[in-house]
Amino acid sequence: MSELVIVETVGRVCTITMHRPEARNALNVALQHQLGAALIAAETDDGVDVMVLTGSDPAFCAGLDLRELADGGKNLVGGADDARVSPFAALWKASKPVIGAINGACVTGGFELALACDFLVASELAFFGDTHARVGVMPAGGMSVFLPATVGVRRAKEMSLTGNFLSAADALTAGLVNHVVPHAELLATALRLGADIAGNDQAAVRNLKKLYDANERVTVGDGIEQEQEYFRAWRLDPAEIGRRRETVIGRGQSQTG
Repeated sequence: MSELVIVETVGRVCTITMHRPEARNALNVALQHQLGAALIAAETDDGVDVMVLTGSDPAFCAGLDLRELADGGKNLVGGADDARVSPFAALWKASKPVIGAINGACVTGGFELALACDFLVASELAFFGDTHARVGVMPAGGMSVFLPATVGVRRAKEMSLTGNFLSAADALTAGLVNHVVPHAELLATALRLGADIAGNDQAAVRNLKKLYDANERVTVGDGIEQEQEYFRAWRLDPAEIGRRRETVIGRGQSQTG
């Protein structure tokens, strides 16, 4: 199996890189399985205190692989993969902090991975979008819960219903990302923040993260279950996705250059 995820640990910070650059790190079944396994391995590694999730340039993650989605939809699993640990579920359940280092396109399923991180650092080249409505699928990776919790319901509705993209600068203004930095400084910035976290008392760090996550889910936990219900009730039409594929890609390219 090709190496679709690259893992490197320096100090006590583990960088997990989605590595399918020729497909803009689009989530096919193989990448999802390898990413889920890498996240679980870092979570259970006593030598790791913090994870950094990123993608190989030019993208963070362009979402689900539309070719595979149109060919039966085996990669449309969201947070409930019966075969392996879903990367979405692995992020939701992580006890260790996860920093998202967003280096480029961060779209739909990729956007959901980013939203599942504890906070985000973005390259000036990054942009964000939810294209579920463009493609014709329902979210199952937390979009309808975590996006409005992050940017507010009205902005979240605009992003999801239009499918339009948000630039890194606008994402900073919206509170979606914590920092926007020059592209060449992205990973160094994320690793520096990771080292700051790793230098603290880890029992306190993990309990603080657990407390924040628990308090957030007091109001949104039911939303995750509801999203899963809507997802399971949705009837995927692979042929229609295949027909829409070029239009979806073309529209995205026209907005991002």
